[in-house]
Formats: sequence, C-alpha cells, structure tokens
Amino acid sequence: MSKSICQVSVAPVRKEPSDASEMVTQLLFGELCEITEVKKNWVKIKIAFDGYEGWMDSKQVLIISDIEFANFSQKVSFISEPFSLLVSNDLPFPVTIGAEIHHLDEKNIFELTPNNQFLVDENLITGKQDKSRILELAFKYINTPYLWGGKTTYGIDCSGLVQMVYKMAGYKLPRDTYQQAEVGEVLSFIEEAEPGDLAFFENQEGKIVHVGFILSNQKILHAHGKVRIDNLDYTGIFNSDINRYTHQLRIMRRIF
Repeated sequence: MSKSICQVSVAPVRKEPSDASEMVTQLLFGELCEITEVKKNWVKIKIAFDGYEGWMDSKQVLIISDIEFANFSQKVSFISEPFSLLVSNDLPFPVTIGAEIHHLDEKNIFELTPNNQFLVDENLITGKQDKSRILELAFKYINTPYLWGGKTTYGIDCSGLVQMVYKMAGYKLPRDTYQQAEVGEVLSFIEEAEPGDLAFFENQEGKIVHVGFILSNQKILHAHGKVRIDNLDYTGIFNSDINRYTHQLRIMRRIF
C-alpha cells in the first residue's frame, strides 16, 4: 500500500470512484492516508487517523515514502482558525480549521516535498488540550452550514463536528455517530454532564443518528441545518425556532 498526504485544502472522499458518487467524508490538507486500490484517475484510500475508507481523485493526494509518512505521523499541529491562508510559491493557499501541519522549520516552512513548500504564519494548536478548550474550538464552527460528510467550516455534519473538535484537542474519536456513542463513560443524568460532554440521539427505529456538545444551562451545540445552539432536556433537542422537538435523546457520554 502506498502512503500519501492530502495536498489540497479539502478533498471529497466518495463511496465509489465517480464524481457523481455520495461524499462519505473529507480529507483536509496535511491529513495522511494509505492508498489501497487504483482505478484510472481514482484511488481508494484508508485515512490514517480513523481508518475511514473511500475514493478520491488521485491528483488531490501526494505519494510519500514510508519514512516521510512515519516522520509526518510523529508530530502534528492543527490550524486553529476557521479560515486561514498559507503561502505556496508566493501565492495564497487557503486552508480551514483542522488542516494538519507537520514539522515546521525555523522559517515556519512546512515542506511536503522540495517543490511543495508552505509558509505557515497562522495560529496552531498542538498536543492534548484542557477540557475547557473543547467548547472554545466547537464555537469556531458556529453557523457553519450542514453538509453530509463535511469536516470544515465550509460545511460539516454532526459527527464530523464532534470528531474534528476532539481531534484538535488531542483525542481520537471514530468518524460516525454510532461509533462515537460507544466511546467514553456513560452519564445517567443531564445534571451531571459537564460542558463538552456528548449527547447522542436516536431515530424512530432506535438507531443512533445524531450527536452534539452539551453546554451549560441545558443547551446543546450541534450541526442541524447549520451549527447552532438549542435547548436540551430528557426528551431531546427542542428547537425554539420551530417550537418542537427535533431529536430524541438516547445516551450521554463523557470522553475525558
């Protein structure tokens, strides 16, 4: 399997090798993956962070050596602002919060290859963060439009929001909501929840399909139409804009 790294700001990862196929997730600048299959101009990848698989346009990833992959894996920092600009060949290179930066030199240069160098003059976040930073990071996505499979401030889904925030805080969560609902300590009462804990919601068939960050004062921050704040109680999420419940509460968990 070839090792590779995303060399564009954000790339769709699709269910099948076709531009018309459903986007299942995204790969952000600097994220690492392995290529497991090739079909013409498409590559099937396995994302290093969460093991998620899908198909990408081969032009959007850069093949790197096993040694480079190992070096890039050792230390990672994240762009911490919603929208940022790097500089590549004296031209602006837009990136979004959560983009990965590896091994800056003394001139703040991140080098993918000698011909792919990026000047990084942006705020970065590195290492495990205090729990108080969870909501600080989550609020950077406020009003981001909902996008199935999205992971950026251009568009994000509920589980992508949760995964990205915890990832930047130094914690590893799976990509999908039902998988995230199996991580951490179960909470019995809303009153014992701390800001930054997670609430999970089920559909009529009992399948866990939604997740959000518990806030103080029985509020929740989640991606539904857009990243927004709603009321939370033992029934679920109450949307005051439409004056009804939109999600049924299933379980609450503390990640750390």
